[in-house]
Amino acid sequence: MTNLLSLTTLRSTLARLGIVLMLVMSARPVVLAQAKPPDSGWQSLFDGKTLGSWQASKFGGDGSVRVENGQIILDTGKPFTGITWAGSELPKTNYEIAMQAMRVEGRDFFAGITFPVGDSFCSLILGGWGGTVIGLSSVNGEDASQNQTSQSMEFEQGRWYNVRIRVTDATIETWLDDRQIIKQDLKGNTITIRVEMEPSLSLGIASYRTKAALRDLRMHKL
Repeated sequence: MTNLLSLTTLRSTLARLGIVLMLVMSARPVVLAQAKPPDSGWQSLFDGKTLGSWQASKFGGDGSVRVENGQIILDTGKPFTGITWAGSELPKTNYEIAMQAMRVEGRDFFAGITFPVGDSFCSLILGGWGGTVIGLSSVNGEDASQNQTSQSMEFEQGRWYNVRIRVTDATIETWLDDRQIIKQDLKGNTITIRVEMEPSLSLGIASYRTKAALRDLRMHKL
C-alpha cells in the first residue's frame, strides 16, 4: 500500500513539473534593456588619422606638421611650429579643453596652448624658458616666466603628459596629470597673449625649437 501511495505521489509531482515546464517554454523571453553609457560631454577634436579641422600655423620658419601613428607631430621649428583650429566656432567661456602632449626632442616648450578667455585669449606654456617653466602668458602684461602662475618642473623626454584647461567666467584652471597646477582669478586681472602667439588664435598648440607630439585632443562645454 505504501509503495502504491509513493508511486501515485511521484506521478502527481511529475505531472505538475510537466505543466510548469510547458508554461516556461511557451512564455516569451524577457529581454533586459542595455543601459546606455553616460554621455561624457567630451567632443573629439582629432580623429587620429588626419588633421581634420586643424591646419598648420603660419609662424614663419615652421617645421613640418603631420599625422603619424595616431599622433600629430610638430617638427622642430625656427623657432615655432604649431596647429590652429579652423573648424566650427568653439566656446569662449565655460568650457574645458584636454589633450596629451609629449616632448620628443629639444629643450623648450612642447605645448604652448592658446585658448579663448571671454573676449580675450591666453596661452598655457609647458616647459618654456629652457625647458622647465610652466605658467600663463600673459597676466597683467607679465608672461609665464614672471607672473603669479609661474612655476618650474622637469619634464621627461618621450613621456605623455595629460593636460586639461578649464575656462569659466571667474577663473582659468589647469591640470597636469590630474594635479591642479594653476587657478587664476579673472576679476581685476587683464588676460592677453604674447604677440608671437597670434598665429595660434583662436585655439592652437605650438612648440618652440622643440619636436612635439599631440593626441587625444578634445573639448567639453560646461
